[in-house]
Amino acid sequence: MSSVIARTRFSVLDRSRTRAGYDAPRALRDTVDLARRIEALGYHRFWVSEHHSVPGVAGSAPTVLAAAVAAATSTIRVGTGGVMLPNHQPLVVAEQFGVLESLFPGRIDMGLGRSVGFTDGIRRALGRDKKDADDFGARLGELLGYFTGDQSVHPQVHAHPAEGLRPPAFVLATGAGARVAAAAGLPLVIAAARGEDEMLRAIDGYREAFRPSAWGERPYVVVSGTVAVADTSEAAGRLLVPEAWASAYSRTHGSFPPLAPADEILARPMTDRERGLFEDARRGHVHGTREEVADALEKVLMRSGADEYLVATSTYDRGALLDSYRRLARLVGLTGTDAA
Repeated sequence: MSSVIARTRFSVLDRSRTRAGYDAPRALRDTVDLARRIEALGYHRFWVSEHHSVPGVAGSAPTVLAAAVAAATSTIRVGTGGVMLPNHQPLVVAEQFGVLESLFPGRIDMGLGRSVGFTDGIRRALGRDKKDADDFGARLGELLGYFTGDQSVHPQVHAHPAEGLRPPAFVLATGAGARVAAAAGLPLVIAAARGEDEMLRAIDGYREAFRPSAWGERPYVVVSGTVAVADTSEAAGRLLVPEAWASAYSRTHGSFPPLAPADEILARPMTDRERGLFEDARRGHVHGTREEVADALEKVLMRSGADEYLVATSTYDRGALLDSYRRLARLVGLTGTDAA
């Protein structure tokens, strides 16, 4: 194992993807079960995500799901990847994380994103508008102020039990969001799957602009991406098929479907456009045998200088997914009881 991999933390994000033949409640229970197994493998954190009105994703209430995950585990850090701050009032987010940190002290991460509902209908239902993403920095400042007790937006308002607590905060972003993270002195979480040059520019800009704060003394970069490990390159590639097809389908039909078995997808006829989108969605991910994945990870980590890698893999076969996470745990030297 290379030294760069050995000094990197590895964590997991699960999007609570639904699978063909299984309902959304099953997907949420599967997420909680996966968290237990990820903890046993020795990963550093387990995060859940926020999506609204997406048929293929059950994770619509990340702080609620994070509470269930934290209750079902005992040592792994638990958080959100992330709560989309433009969708919520900062006071409510502070209160929710204050409750989480009070119930599970020292284990809660506050991952925050700047996306707003992705269709006009969802934004109307949330009472939000596209422009709400533009004031992410102000919302972030208000939120952090509820914990430190020095926010100026509503000086007579106090977030209980958040005030005085300090759950680590992370910003999920690129571009302008990375600059907000730097100005606030917060860790940056950035996707690795596509546009590596753009990713590296955002990371460099974040590090150059970083200002130490009460929340962070130095830049901290978490790279997020799909990683699939199997006996053969072909087997690892098959793990990418369900999510790749769901992505292609969403771009040609306007809806994001539950994950389907790889065999079923590979046997189906596709239009030229579907085929192109499907193949494009399979590119840019870390997958293959142990040796291939180790080499690819080392390159990403060397180029980015990342402190942590957040693995966000989705596939239909939950058994194969867990096997991939187990193989990755062994590859990167995790010492959990199930990684040996």
